[in-house]
Amino acid sequence: MTIDTARLSALGLLAERLWEAALCGDEASATAAVRRALDEGLDAEGVLLDVIAPVQGRVGEEWAANRITVAQEHAATAINERAVAAVSRHPAARTAHRHGRITVACVDGEWHALPARLLAEVLHLRGWRVDYLGAQVPMAHLIAHIHSTDTDVVALSSSIPTRLPTAHATITACQAAGTPVLVGGAAFGPNGRYARLLKADSWAPDARTAAQDLARRPLPRPRPDHHVIDDLPHLADQEYTLVTRTRPQLVRTVFDGLLQAYPAMRGYSNDQRERTAEDLSHIVEFLATALYTDDADLFTRFLQWTAGILTARGVPARSLPPALDLLGQELKDFPRATAILRSSRACLTSTHFPAARTPV
Repeated sequence: MTIDTARLSALGLLAERLWEAALCGDEASATAAVRRALDEGLDAEGVLLDVIAPVQGRVGEEWAANRITVAQEHAATAINERAVAAVSRHPAARTAHRHGRITVACVDGEWHALPARLLAEVLHLRGWRVDYLGAQVPMAHLIAHIHSTDTDVVALSSSIPTRLPTAHATITACQAAGTPVLVGGAAFGPNGRYARLLKADSWAPDARTAAQDLARRPLPRPRPDHHVIDDLPHLADQEYTLVTRTRPQLVRTVFDGLLQAYPAMRGYSNDQRERTAEDLSHIVEFLATALYTDDADLFTRFLQWTAGILTARGVPARSLPPALDLLGQELKDFPRATAILRSSRACLTSTHFPAARTPV
């Protein structure tokens, strides 16, 4: 067996052990397996990115498919975070600083912190001095930190597209303070399309690529006049602002319209009503984000993901088009919003239930 084959086999075995421990909530077994693998010579970066990261991805996939509960997903995530901590405390993770200083943080409102934590640990292994600030970092606190530490780079993470307007403000504020911004995470879209839209200095699809890019090409300090936040001309129509401000009213109106159209909803439990209202609120929030980015695909991807989640939980995905129709009626005077709703509804209908146009 070659060295590479043996390493891949060891990584695969460790991944299965970690998955089993995470699934049954066995923190002791998870951290012991990680420490033992490092003691036996597995490299720390490989354990972080080729074991813990894929296991966490599997956790998300199993939750989306309704094969594990929310409680199991939270417990498994917590155990994976403990596994990362076990790596960071192991002698194999000790390294000398040979690069500059980088601050790693999640966008305010972003609670999925594990991707940012993995990046922070990888950068530490690669010789950076890392300040890891964690989840949901308020912009003012981040700016105060980079002023007080003379950070060379800010690495900003977000998984939720609805945080993109906040990410935009944060990117702009960091650059105005003279600090370049590297961004990553699912929020920034396929191939980082929203990173370019929001004028981030760099984007990376994963932690390993981010570390390699930073080592190959240091990010230059932005000029004071780098750009201003009003660099999205489509926002001049105020549709994003108005939809955002009226979200509670829109949710209420659409919910009442669904009650009138489908009397069976009147028999919903309080929990079912709350979940329906939450789903409608997410729909309006993602529509607002699509207006901010001027990208209907963002909204369409969210609807398709939502349809898959509902289907996995035994809820008919055909409940979505009527809600979109009611929302469209409320926003009939908003040309960009109605165009996004129309195109996304057509994609959703043709993808998920081509033989039906109305709920059954």
